[in-house]
Amino acid sequence: MRAARDCRWNLRVRDARPCRHRVLLAHALVVAIAGPGFGGDWPQLLGPDRNGQAAPDERLADRWPAAGPGVVWQRSVGSGYAGVAVAAGKLVLFHRLPAVEAGTATDIEMVEAIDAATGIPLWRDGHPTRFRPQVGGGDGPLCVPVIHDGRVVTYGAEGVLSCHRLADGSRLWQHDTHREYDAREGYFGAGSAPLVVGHGEAATVIVNVGGRQGAGIVGFALDNGEARWMATDEPASYAAPVAVPGAAEGELPDVIVITRYRCQQIDSATGKVRWEVPFGMRGPTVNAACPRVMPGADGAASLLITASYGVGSRCGSFDADGFRPRWEGLDSLATQYATPVLVGGSLYAFDGREDLPPASLVCLDPQNGQVRWRERQASYGSLVATDGRLLAVGTDGTLQLIQPNGDRLEILASARPLSGTLRALPALAEGRLYLRNDDTLVCLDVGKKP
Repeated sequence: MRAARDCRWNLRVRDARPCRHRVLLAHALVVAIAGPGFGGDWPQLLGPDRNGQAAPDERLADRWPAAGPGVVWQRSVGSGYAGVAVAAGKLVLFHRLPAVEAGTATDIEMVEAIDAATGIPLWRDGHPTRFRPQVGGGDGPLCVPVIHDGRVVTYGAEGVLSCHRLADGSRLWQHDTHREYDAREGYFGAGSAPLVVGHGEAATVIVNVGGRQGAGIVGFALDNGEARWMATDEPASYAAPVAVPGAAEGELPDVIVITRYRCQQIDSATGKVRWEVPFGMRGPTVNAACPRVMPGADGAASLLITASYGVGSRCGSFDADGFRPRWEGLDSLATQYATPVLVGGSLYAFDGREDLPPASLVCLDPQNGQVRWRERQASYGSLVATDGRLLAVGTDGTLQLIQPNGDRLEILASARPLSGTLRALPALAEGRLYLRNDDTLVCLDVGKKP
């Protein structure tokens, strides 16, 4: 903790000094400020419930202009594949700035708060980094920030876990988890976004650390960063934990965690492992798609876990006593990192790998794994479900508005608002879609006006 605090680098953007990143207002300011009349927050990876589903009051425009959705604002960004989080009118961006741009002796992993409607910077704070991945060229952070109870939690590529106050950016606590828990670095650095469960003093930050000597999964107190429990000797994966719905009021929910080689259900209050099943494969493979908790046809909760690299999918019912597979294999779905979304009783997902095209958009029956249709796509991608429709964001920058249909792929509109490669997951809040490529963050107006 002391070493991390000594590395502090902080800047509050409160005066007329120009931001190092230019902000371009592409529409009239009144449009940017007023915005759509519907929508909610996107406070973490994959939205409010970490399932790719936007807030219930989110509304999409029925059609787009010929040139695609209007650009509200855009700005340059540093390196990294972390998507943004949005809550309470603030957007949180996590990226790496080179030393020359940060004005420091080393590169900085920077967390920034931005006005979500206008792109105007509010505050920023960072810590030094010298991270270089074992594989690939990306050296920036991978994990989407988490906004919870007025706090912002970030997890950097070298395992630096930080907590800031959303209102003003003041740093509340920080852990160098890789050093403190002797964690393995992984092929691309730390990449499993933390999960925060509970509220008030009970709020707990659950991190897939991959540490040794029982510190595979660690639960930290949100208010002060104290380590509350440690569990397992499992190395970390790139899949983020998810909460199991249905916890009694005032109790912390259990969580599903996919590690390097297993899937586990863990009591988030104590760290007790309730059950575990093998999942994953040794060698140059990763588990990266989040576990998908769904209602089951028999009334029991259903769980889908999926990975590429020859691992495939497993789907079945589960409870605190165990997991009971219904179907499994490679034929239906084996996706590299795109988490499937559920709409109207069908699962939709990008199947395949970004680095080994072609990828396909697939619709399948979650009860038996039967593929209802499969359509080859120009690139891999990710999905957002809202307002009875899907937004498909391709890694090639293609954006599609899709009407979910169990019989065929039905595309309502298509555009390409960004060039380059889009690996960061999208965010949708208050009718504004936020997309990021290697150097640009763009805010698009996709909402239905009142």
